[in-house]
Amino acid sequence: MNRYTRRSFFKTASAASALPLASLGTAATAAAVPAAPVPPGASPLRWLEGAAPALPTGTTWGLPWRKGQARPGQAFALKNGQGQALPMQSWPLAFWPDGSLKWTAHAVPAGLPLGERLSIEPAAEATAPATALRITESRDAITVDTGLLQCVIARSGSQPIRSVQREGREILRAGMLVAVADDKPDASAGPVTQTQFDSEIRRATVEQSGPIRAVIKIEGLHRAGQRSWLPFTLRVYFHAGAESLRLMHTFIYDGDENKDFLRGIGLRFEVPLRDALHDRHVRFAGENGGLWGEGVRNLTGLRRDPGAAVRAAQFEGRACPPLAEWGAQVRTLMHRIPAWGDYTLAQVAADAFQIRKRTQAGHGWIDAAWGRRAPGTGYIGGATGGVAFGLRDFWQRHPTQLDIRHSHTEAAQVTLWMRSPEAPAMDMRFYHDGLGMETHAQELEGLEMTYEDYEKGYGTPQGVARSSEITLWALAATPTRERLVQMAAAVQTPPQLVTTPAHYLASGVFGSLWSLPDRSHPMKAAIEDRLDFLFDFYKQEVEQRHWYGFWDYGDVRHTYDADRHEWRYDVGGFAWDNSELSPDLWLWYSFLRTGRADIFRFAEAMVRHTSEVDTYHLGRFAGLGTRHNVQHWGCSAKQARISTAAYRRFYYFMTADERIGDIMHSLLDVDRQLDAVDPVRKLARQPPKGPYPARLSFGTDWASLAANWLTEWERSGKPPYRDKILRGMADIGNMPHGFFSAERAGYDPATGHLFNIAGDKAEASHLNAVFGAVEIFAELIELGVAPGFEKAWLQYCELFNAPKDEQIRVLGMAHGASNALPVGHSRLTAYAAWKKRDPLLAQRAWREFLAGDRFGSQPLRTQKVQGAAVLNPVEEAPWISTNSTAQWGLAAIQNLALIGEHLPMAVPR
Repeated sequence: MNRYTRRSFFKTASAASALPLASLGTAATAAAVPAAPVPPGASPLRWLEGAAPALPTGTTWGLPWRKGQARPGQAFALKNGQGQALPMQSWPLAFWPDGSLKWTAHAVPAGLPLGERLSIEPAAEATAPATALRITESRDAITVDTGLLQCVIARSGSQPIRSVQREGREILRAGMLVAVADDKPDASAGPVTQTQFDSEIRRATVEQSGPIRAVIKIEGLHRAGQRSWLPFTLRVYFHAGAESLRLMHTFIYDGDENKDFLRGIGLRFEVPLRDALHDRHVRFAGENGGLWGEGVRNLTGLRRDPGAAVRAAQFEGRACPPLAEWGAQVRTLMHRIPAWGDYTLAQVAADAFQIRKRTQAGHGWIDAAWGRRAPGTGYIGGATGGVAFGLRDFWQRHPTQLDIRHSHTEAAQVTLWMRSPEAPAMDMRFYHDGLGMETHAQELEGLEMTYEDYEKGYGTPQGVARSSEITLWALAATPTRERLVQMAAAVQTPPQLVTTPAHYLASGVFGSLWSLPDRSHPMKAAIEDRLDFLFDFYKQEVEQRHWYGFWDYGDVRHTYDADRHEWRYDVGGFAWDNSELSPDLWLWYSFLRTGRADIFRFAEAMVRHTSEVDTYHLGRFAGLGTRHNVQHWGCSAKQARISTAAYRRFYYFMTADERIGDIMHSLLDVDRQLDAVDPVRKLARQPPKGPYPARLSFGTDWASLAANWLTEWERSGKPPYRDKILRGMADIGNMPHGFFSAERAGYDPATGHLFNIAGDKAEASHLNAVFGAVEIFAELIELGVAPGFEKAWLQYCELFNAPKDEQIRVLGMAHGASNALPVGHSRLTAYAAWKKRDPLLAQRAWREFLAGDRFGSQPLRTQKVQGAAVLNPVEEAPWISTNSTAQWGLAAIQNLALIGEHLPMAVPR
């Protein structure tokens, strides 16, 4: 690491800014090489990881458009580097207020060699695929034909994937969801009763039907006897020309955590086997391109040799030569060679997996191999067909498992366990007994000690969810070893098309609060260095602290404990971050401006986690998220500031992901929860809500709701959600002190109106602007509505960090907010300076940013701790916290964009 002191922090950046761009980062972390020039009016595309996929399975992505650039109904053409039009399906994702397209989604067929130079431009008509998808619906089933495979989706029963055929031959059948639950966490309290559950389909619908891409949505429950629980959604994705199908599986935990200890949940199907036992092959992908592969009846290593050609064919996965060409003894005695019917790959921890096998049930297991991190892909089949299967984030979300059973019979059974049943049952009970806290006063005492907002009955997991991605290939024969390794890579890192940072910026879709990296100025270079350092640090922390696991992967910790050289994983509200102070936004703006693939993948994992595990999807707290805690669902602060679409809309628009779209849509009426789960119910000196149904704050509450409504308005154009935004903006603008009156306001969820309950008092909170309010308000203002709102927001931005005498001069009183986040709020000052074109205000903003606290001047280095002080050697930076990282990062990005030309040449004294 470069070593910076406060004195030399900006001096050394001068030399860095003079270096060629390529020297500023490695190939793994640097921004992607700019795309080649594209024709005028065309939009450039690039592969996120830099290279075209070795195995094109069909790809979907989102693309932004400037206001007025593309009208609804516009057709688009995908062009390669030679100007050739390629088949593509397009559909709208979002619209500007004038009705023009803001975001479009696009999909290409499988098997199409796309190359690395691609662009999209308006066209008279789209190019059709050589073979279009076909969907046939009947009363009891939906059949999808990609041209290579035919899949039958059931509308009822227990088997959503009824069958998959290829060229008239059944390759897969009886696909169903399974779950296992115990009635106790373990046997220490007595015998454990275990129950097996199967899927029960309630509904299957065609969600998208196109010539290139189709989506079938299946909804249901898991059932055993008279009990149905664990609601699930299973989306099945098809691309024209594909021999594979992709599944997005989501389940919601709706049990009683004191009685329902979920042990395993998975997808199970059968694979018909027609080949001789020696021509059946089992494969498991390993680490770094490795592969474990054997025959069901192995012909290598025997006392008698079947012949080199036979051995080579079996090892490579080809059909063996005719028996007449084998060694005589092996040919006549091969029935004495064991056939291995059952196989398991279990990823028991992030750094350990085991492969074992047995001949059949009732006989002992044999250890076959060990490894560190399996990519979660396997295969069972032979020369006449088989199935390759893969589970994304396999080792990251341990414990996971792949099972193959009965491969010595006419049909093998495969189970992809998204959570391994061989691991201890999930114990999701709250982690302490309440510590005697019965009243709000006592709960506030607990908050004072451990920063934990405890309340009895609130730390429940009932309603949290998890989604998993699965890919299945229906193959005509056993793939080569090299091809299966490519499949494993495609499962773990699905090919993703994006556009360039410059194009995202020019489109204006996420506002004007960010810019492209610029190292032409020594202090700008130093800020860029710190931005890079902070992301690289968290990327390393995920690895060295092992922030992995079924419920945990995608989140980061909140605060560090320098004495223990460990994050405060067991201290109340200092443990899992749960989107506190917007690390999600920091990551997404960082990706937009750099195009770095590692930032995108980090943010993608966070979106999957925070939108599922940190958000409630049914029950008492449906639509609300949970504040930071030792357990992701543990805190009693259930708030819209965590569940808000402000953190998820980036991923949705860039990928067209339907699951994230579902989640954002489910948040639209969460404002109706504000009274039943009042965010300030424990806090003294809050204004009474008076005659109004609820009360809220403008930042942690209304801004979060506005993000939900804005996203829906963009997606659907529905007037009710637009009108709620407009009413709220007008009401805030009309309050006596604008946002300083709306620190706490009365609220009517039925109309969206806000009401002044503060009287003539002016108040502010250091939290109101740090959960997406700055970013969402900037976008709303750029849409050109509610001028009174803009005036009030500029006043708030200018006065929040202003000296008290300035606050008193304008408001008649000081607003009273703590000065806990001066750097984060410097971007408010910068915004006011930018809008008012005020250089003095811009200089004040930079002073606030550069001298506001020590976070921005700490040396850019880590220190190694090893030996008896720690369990494992670590590289630590005790000064880093996630709150400060997110807010410093957002302030750095936004200040550079808004007032970069006013950046001083030296650190203010």
